Amino acid sequence: MSDPARPFPPSGRDQRLDVFRGIALVMIFINHVPSTIYENLTSRNFGFSDAAEGFVVMSGIAAGLAYSAGFRPAPTWAGARRIWRRAWTLYMVHMLTSIWAIAVSAAAALWFAAPQLLHENQVWILFKKPLGFLVGLPLMTHQLGYTNILPLYTVLLIVAPALLILALRWPRLLLAGSVLLWAAAGQFRLNLPNFPNPGGWFFNPVSWQLLFVVGLLTGVAMKQGRRFVPVLPWLQWLTGGYLLFSLLSAKIPAVSAMLGHGLWMVNQAGVPWFFTVFDKTFVTAPRLLHILSLVYFLSTLAWVRQAATAQALRTFALLGRHSLPVFATGTVLCFALQGVKDVLGDHFLLDTLLLGGGLGLQLGLAFLTERWTRKPARPATPPAPSAPVLDLPLAGAAQRLA
Repeated sequence: MSDPARPFPPSGRDQRLDVFRGIALVMIFINHVPSTIYENLTSRNFGFSDAAEGFVVMSGIAAGLAYSAGFRPAPTWAGARRIWRRAWTLYMVHMLTSIWAIAVSAAAALWFAAPQLLHENQVWILFKKPLGFLVGLPLMTHQLGYTNILPLYTVLLIVAPALLILALRWPRLLLAGSVLLWAAAGQFRLNLPNFPNPGGWFFNPVSWQLLFVVGLLTGVAMKQGRRFVPVLPWLQWLTGGYLLFSLLSAKIPAVSAMLGHGLWMVNQAGVPWFFTVFDKTFVTAPRLLHILSLVYFLSTLAWVRQAATAQALRTFALLGRHSLPVFATGTVLCFALQGVKDVLGDHFLLDTLLLGGGLGLQLGLAFLTERWTRKPARPATPPAPSAPVLDLPLAGAAQRLA
């Protein structure tokens, strides 16, 4: 069994990243089709964080693995351009996804007598403030529900070259600065602005950058064949204990009530609010500690790495390898399936068919993408024709000399 203290060599591909990204995509899709019994099976019911936090950490890991080589031994414009091209791709996918989401909402009202979608997921701003909507959508200052994680990732990739320079030279300084920025965002409610609506981004980049930075530092270390945080038995027990406590709090009302009262008392004693509440926009401390504990704890278990290579999990790995088209397709499907549920209601069999069909479409897309992007095998180079042997004795002598 492989040693969890040592990641795969720099030339290898860590299957855990693909598998867990695929699992996160499935859970995000299930959570975005509301009022199904399958929502009870996703990770948000077993702790303080959910699949979104995990997805951002893994996006940081993927960025560190994919782009850090372009900044060693020195940063290059080619390395930065590669990242910014990816950010542009994400922006264009976000715009396309948003337009399709509006189209699906309009189609549900036009042809299926289901206008509810036009009043949900921030689509209604199009009718209340049309000019502001048309300005805010391309500026990413107005984001529809379910589509708003791509703007976060786009902004993080825009600043990723600077983060990589720091990660490769002063990783501890980068981590310390990221933690301070997260704390300042919580203390002073720092966020990027919305328009035309007041307020800030639901996925606040000023706070969520900490998850991305932790992932980036992890990915940079993995690219170099090492761990960013070593396997320490006491840290395994600490993170495992926190995960167990969060599970008990999620499932046992008495434990949840005790935790809530304890956090209230701590807040009354003067501890800042972002240490004592469960706010997703600012990734407050209970959520932050939960996802970091989960990532660390799972990464130290040798059987997790072994299981990630199992045949039974290849479906998740396939989804994870093509996370962008899968997520975009799943987001549009969420709008469509929500419209179907608005018309037909909530039924176990209907929910099963809708979710199963939606996941099947995403899996089919991932399969086709895999085939389309697979590099063709290079044909074997035929051996060079040998010169005709004119003098056998001389040829034999030449072979002996060689």
